[in-house]
Amino acid sequence: MADRRGPLLIIGGHEDKEGDRTILAELARLLDGGRLVLATVASHEPDGYFEAYQKAFAALGVTDLVELYVHERSDGAAPETLDKLDGAAGVFFTGGDQLRISSQIGDTPVEHRIHEIHRAGGVIAGTSAGAAVMSETMLVKGPSAESYRIGELHMAPGLGLVRDMIIDQHFAERGRYGRLLGAVAHNPRLLGVGVDENTALLVEGDEGRVIGAGAVYVVDGEEASHSNIAEARAERPLSIFDVRMHVLSCGDRFHFARRRPEAGPDDQD
Repeated sequence: MADRRGPLLIIGGHEDKEGDRTILAELARLLDGGRLVLATVASHEPDGYFEAYQKAFAALGVTDLVELYVHERSDGAAPETLDKLDGAAGVFFTGGDQLRISSQIGDTPVEHRIHEIHRAGGVIAGTSAGAAVMSETMLVKGPSAESYRIGELHMAPGLGLVRDMIIDQHFAERGRYGRLLGAVAHNPRLLGVGVDENTALLVEGDEGRVIGAGAVYVVDGEEASHSNIAEARAERPLSIFDVRMHVLSCGDRFHFARRRPEAGPDDQD
């Protein structure tokens, strides 16, 4: 199958479902009338998720909507589960626990089929936990609203839909600056991307564009001159020098290969 990867819509959580629905409207545009699979895999109790999104999307003209859930990892190979992905123009991972997504569908036929949809041009969206799981290495947990202390961060393999990036969500609202800096200190090759609530980064090819009410933070540690991540005691705060951070708002763009931002039009809101 030819590789013509579709867009990724990385949402920071709590996207508007009742007002302007700016982010969901963008997803509806990308679907262009096609079927959307709502993957509620991240939730331990998915009741109510599908109905809430069904109502929100109906107002945007998205009516071909099906729910995908797995109770056990073995469900990821079940024909009735795979059938739900037939003809999908996009897959949307809802919030919950990102480790549940990776542990239940990672390296299963369901995950392989989702990658096929993406490579064939389908859109993959994710909010909150569904955003975090898109990267090759994902943040699982770590303290918020305080300086990162060495040894406090937990990471795990994600779905690998996007490379050279690690994603955090509910970013400014939960004060997750310290833990994203900690993640970048572990591997400065990765760009740290923090996404605010009701905000999304739309990734198409080598470029990302910000949508929504908040900001997207890009932490670049490629030129960091010092870090104590490998030598310091576990309880000591992180020390890292010469880290670059970009803060992007609605309409701003980021070019990943060049690691450079670009300002959007002044009339964005």
